[in-house]
Amino acid sequence: MMTTKQTRREFVKRTTAGIAGIAATQFVSSAVPSSEAAQVKTVSPKGQIAVWLTSGEARYAAQAPLTWQAAPKPDARDAIRVAPDKMFQDVLGFGAAFTDAACWNFDRLAPADREKLFSDLYSPSQMNLSVGRVCMGSSDYATKLYSYNDSVDPDPELTKFSIAHDRGYILPALREARALNPDLWLLASPWSPPGWMKFNNSMLGGSMRRKWLPAYAQYFHKFLAAYEKEGVRIDSVSPQNEVDTDQDGRMPACAWPQEYEIEFVRDHLGPVLARQHPDTHIWILDHNYNLWGRAICELEDEGARKYIKGVAWHGYVGDPSAMTRVHERFPEIGQFWTEGGPDYTDPKYQTDWPKWSKAFTDILRNRARCIIAWNYALDEVGTPNIGPFPCGGLVTVHSKTRQVTHSGQYWALAHFSRHVRRGARVVSTVSAAPVEGVSHVAFVNPDGSNVAVLTNTRNTATAVPFAVGQSQATVHLPADSVTTLAWK
Repeated sequence: MMTTKQTRREFVKRTTAGIAGIAATQFVSSAVPSSEAAQVKTVSPKGQIAVWLTSGEARYAAQAPLTWQAAPKPDARDAIRVAPDKMFQDVLGFGAAFTDAACWNFDRLAPADREKLFSDLYSPSQMNLSVGRVCMGSSDYATKLYSYNDSVDPDPELTKFSIAHDRGYILPALREARALNPDLWLLASPWSPPGWMKFNNSMLGGSMRRKWLPAYAQYFHKFLAAYEKEGVRIDSVSPQNEVDTDQDGRMPACAWPQEYEIEFVRDHLGPVLARQHPDTHIWILDHNYNLWGRAICELEDEGARKYIKGVAWHGYVGDPSAMTRVHERFPEIGQFWTEGGPDYTDPKYQTDWPKWSKAFTDILRNRARCIIAWNYALDEVGTPNIGPFPCGGLVTVHSKTRQVTHSGQYWALAHFSRHVRRGARVVSTVSAAPVEGVSHVAFVNPDGSNVAVLTNTRNTATAVPFAVGQSQATVHLPADSVTTLAWK
């Protein structure tokens, strides 16, 4: 979560107005490391381009296909040009967070309705959501405040450790999702350690006591082992959600000094996972773009860096170019976007797909390997919620009728997740004379198929030439629209 209500609203506004520091038409990168230097010859495609559109009353609706033509003006400056031979990061996937609140809302659905929703979200032939986030204990979006080792007195031996709460509806949701998509990658993040590990003896705000770092590493081990026993593998963890704030004590949160996170990863969590859970990755930071300097400083510690596989980012403060900045310093470390969600009080909550598609485009053009939105499912007033911030779910489950409706963020995500497969590479898209309000990103899937997503955030329609090699098509972009193109 963010630090103020205003910050979230301003983030949504920024996705429309454009984000400072991002080149809208040129992929942001000063160098491509050897691991990304694979070159493929650009082939001028022939045949048809499949098209899907969200705009007005259309929701991810198939359109009449376009046909590749020989480019009438090969040097047209306003053309969006795809260069598949210039490859960047590979894609892990798209998804959202299995918060306690989201799983509770899933659990309220009738079995047939739940089965339909899960098939829509996770089936590879549908939304194909393939990454998700799990809260280690309660976040602000939970039915109650809890950790896995609640105790009045310190319990460094973790004798009271239990994941009993999660057996009710969280673990069943995770098992059901992974049964539909066995490739589902799960990130687990704590919003707070158990209260007794902190100076204020509470999960609400406060900061970590250094002396409990060894016990906290064992807490992670017990969590991972317990989930594995329940049939749910966790693929990556972050030491703390939003390390740089205690949220004024209004919700589960914990401030971590930079040196604490370095020490925890280097001397405790890293060695424990290397011994007990060698396939579980560590992603640090799990906070906003404006903390890119902290991420670099932590990665400069060689002892910590040997255990770190990635940096997790939130989109509430700063801009996505921070991920490129860290990538250029440490190209072997992955960049992962792990939180950002809509506000259900926004009048455009269900129709703000161009804002989110623009945001996702900027994120992917700045080295992010995944996009994990915030809550999968909340009710019409953004609950359950024990914190201060008004969020909406990727979908809404109405508290009385149990009707499922979709957010604008959902429809934006569909244009990416339904076509971009795990292992796809982001490729260069440029326009010498960009069209105002039009953003774009393209991919090559492992099977060689191609995908591009074009977003028009303006309230007027436009048409743009779209070119690959010596082939070109004119793409009509309605006002406030998201368009996916797919071709062989």
